[in-house]
Amino acid sequence: MAVLSTNEMMFQAFEPKVKNRFIMHMNDIPAFMVKKVSAPGFEDGVIKLDHINSYRKLRGKREWKDMSMTLYNPIAPAGSQAVMEWARTGYESLTGRAGYAADYKQDLTLNILGPIGDVIGEWVIKGAFIKDMAEGDYDWSSADAAEITMTVAMDYCVLNF
Repeated sequence: MAVLSTNEMMFQAFEPKVKNRFIMHMNDIPAFMVKKVSAPGFEDGVIKLDHINSYRKLRGKREWKDMSMTLYNPIAPAGSQAVMEWARTGYESLTGRAGYAADYKQDLTLNILGPIGDVIGEWVIKGAFIKDMAEGDYDWSSADAAEITMTVAMDYCVLNF
């Protein structure tokens, strides 16, 4: 019969992370505009090897999932203007000029905050660029704040702590 240790029987105090404690840092978009952001995630591919009468599986290439963001769209500073300034570094619709990756890719930082505002977690998103953006709908029957939704693709992410 297994015997529990004292540490397993006693209460373990902990402070959970809370979803509304974060700050997203981007070069040209103010942090206060970020309403919602999905945390980084990845998916590892699988390499399936034939071996006599069975299969062996190995981890394949890692692909970082795109991050979705919802931003407030204030009048000043203009939210859609800030997003479009970043998007224009990759492609300018008026001239058809496409930019270099060194210009349109940015490093973003997602700081997770503790209960007193201290940084308890930090994700650095490397080589991020805007994959898609939508300014949403305008509706005479709604008094909701205008929002921008966008998807950001990246090369990879680093969890510093």
